[in-house]
Amino acid sequence: MSKQVIGAGIRGANVVVDRVEGKINAAIAKYGADKEVALPNTAYYLPVIYGVTGMKVETLGDMLPVMEKCRELLAEVPVDDCWTPYLGPGLDSGMATLFAFDMEEALKYVEGSPYLDCKEDPEDTDAEIWLGAADDIILRKRGVEFVDGSAPGFAAVVGAASSLDAAAAIAKELQEKSIYVFMASNNENGTSFAKQVAESGTQVGWNTRLVPFGFDHSAAIHAVGFAVRAALTFGGQEPGDFKGVLKYIQDRVFAFILALGPVCDEQYAAACGCINFGVPTIADTDFPEVLPTGVCTYEHVVTNIPETEIVTKGIEVRGLKITIAKIDIPMSYGPAFEGERIKKDA
Repeated sequence: MSKQVIGAGIRGANVVVDRVEGKINAAIAKYGADKEVALPNTAYYLPVIYGVTGMKVETLGDMLPVMEKCRELLAEVPVDDCWTPYLGPGLDSGMATLFAFDMEEALKYVEGSPYLDCKEDPEDTDAEIWLGAADDIILRKRGVEFVDGSAPGFAAVVGAASSLDAAAAIAKELQEKSIYVFMASNNENGTSFAKQVAESGTQVGWNTRLVPFGFDHSAAIHAVGFAVRAALTFGGQEPGDFKGVLKYIQDRVFAFILALGPVCDEQYAAACGCINFGVPTIADTDFPEVLPTGVCTYEHVVTNIPETEIVTKGIEVRGLKITIAKIDIPMSYGPAFEGERIKKDA
């Protein structure tokens, strides 16, 4: 078990919770505790908080009890000579991070959303590509694909690849396997995988299964929120039945994280939170692994995987079985490539 990974996750969780608490207090001072807060066009409030705890966040004031819950979940960073179990406190701190990210993203909609609300695809005329949280219309349209098997799972990609070509290759490989790609976060240089994919000339959006949620680390919560809402909508799980929600996602929503480039404490914290849902992390950088099985089907954190092998490793670690039939045609094919033509009109 890697004390370095769990320790970094707990450290990052404390930073995130402190930051979000400050933003909540500032928003209440500016707008008042009764100011409404919500993600666009959804009946699931702030979905991760609602699904796991059953708590309905409808106003800024409703965030305060959730913040108290976050404080209860936070742990202290394990010291070097700590011989007591620390995975549990690490996972609790990770869950606190996810709750805080859920609130941090919701605050963006209070201040003036930076996202293309309720759109499936960014357009050429849009200044940015970020779509933000999927609304319930998109959830029903796309979520059913995870139920009927036309989408075997999703990869949440954080950070950035080593080059535009590497990013395009990873995206195409995931598309060819019909896996949705939920893109968020950035690396230490301010580069993001989603921007790289778009700049490589690849179309992004829900229709190509390359979904750019947001630039900040907190935007990755929209991938978790999508999975939680799928559990509530299609799995019949009750809000607040955290065991049922977590088990459904572990068994039915096959998700994994691809961490590209250096990993910061906030990303460690989010990864610890996602382990609660049975979602493993595969990284292309070298740091200690978390290998024992338990919460995840196989390993929890696998590192030092080359970019050319990271998709295959992610599928393997998550326990996905995907068979791709090779057809001798001069283009890629699959649900993500619908509408493409071999030859353009003369």
